[in-house]
Amino acid sequence: MNRPSGLSRREFARCLVAGSALSLSALDALNAGIAQKVTALNQKYLDDEAPDGAYWEEIRKLYDFEDRFIMMNNGTLGPMPRSVFNALTKYYHVQASNPFDSYNILPAIREPLRTKLAAFVGASPGEVAITSNTTEGLNFIINGLDLKPGDEVLMSNLEHPGHIGPWKLKEKRAGIVIKEVPLGPTTRSTDEIVGAFAAAIGPKTRIISLSHTVFITGLIMPLKELSKLAHDKGLLILADSAHGIGMLDLDLKALGIDFFASSPYKWLGAPTGVGLLYVRKEALDKVHPTVVSSGWENNSDASKLDPAGQRSDAVLYALDEALDFNTRIGKTRIERRIKVLSARLKQELAKIPGVKVHTPADPYLSAGLTAFSMGGTLEPRLVDYLREKYNLVVRTTGNAQAGTYGIRVSTPIYISTKEVDMVVEGVRTLLAHKA
Repeated sequence: MNRPSGLSRREFARCLVAGSALSLSALDALNAGIAQKVTALNQKYLDDEAPDGAYWEEIRKLYDFEDRFIMMNNGTLGPMPRSVFNALTKYYHVQASNPFDSYNILPAIREPLRTKLAAFVGASPGEVAITSNTTEGLNFIINGLDLKPGDEVLMSNLEHPGHIGPWKLKEKRAGIVIKEVPLGPTTRSTDEIVGAFAAAIGPKTRIISLSHTVFITGLIMPLKELSKLAHDKGLLILADSAHGIGMLDLDLKALGIDFFASSPYKWLGAPTGVGLLYVRKEALDKVHPTVVSSGWENNSDASKLDPAGQRSDAVLYALDEALDFNTRIGKTRIERRIKVLSARLKQELAKIPGVKVHTPADPYLSAGLTAFSMGGTLEPRLVDYLREKYNLVVRTTGNAQAGTYGIRVSTPIYISTKEVDMVVEGVRTLLAHKA
């Protein structure tokens, strides 16, 4: 269903938010049409696994980008598909116009959503908590663990501040010890990673806590192998996977991880304000809730870790639609496209003298984040060049002293090899005119 003739997208959105009589039914009709569109595309292009082509061009049209805007920084925040924004708008409309329904009807989404979210990541509903973001989930686990003075946690040197901070606070308050496991900025093998953690385990080690999707280098940590290492040694293992959901075809049971936190608003297309926290059934009794309300004593599954109190259910309905949107396309198909696009970027960058690619070429150890450096001074210029010439967004990341400073590029499903080649052109141009 198209917006009424003569209305711009912004004007149409204002009408919906203002509460026109047609708004809720119109949004439902729009989303039904989008669902039918994806289903029809899947039937027509069932065997088409090409990185580009009509299928992905049509998927791209299900997002609203202004002024030829190209977002290639999902590592910070990704866009919402149109159907997700429609769901968010619809249920904020309900909250604004009928608060009675907001506390009597809208909260009914929580348990069905928990079940759907669990199925999406290969878990059981009782192992999933719905948080606000990755950092919140990490805090809930770290604060909730009973650790004694002198107990040791192993972390890599490639962690995000949102992961390091909670452990630093735990160190200050509980007297635990953080032990850093050094990994090179261009780590290339599973054996190298697992070996480094194995060598660091000592008699006081209690937990391995590490990034699954390393924000600095784009490395995907081998969680299955690391989980086996941890459990063979009687340790717990926690994964900061801010980028994992929506980028990777996750099966948390198969990975064997104890605790896993992720942010659906980066790659899955959900709005900000909603996060995933997974707690393996066998580890549930190891974690106390941090924020509680009435009845918490009787809650024995992962929902005991949900933030207590009133919250916006509109973002939960939008997450529900984001899960449906990704499921219709197919998790395996999404991961494959993301990896094909990133592989092209890495291959082309590797051909350019003066470029150092930080991200492994191995698709088992990499996915949608690609990081590279150009010598240390050209990186911010490349960010500006790509935005000014192509309206394309990437970012700098890392630390020069640690050897990780560079550009980070995301390759989500709605871009094509054309946009990948824009990045490569920018790199070639700036290096050719290097002062």
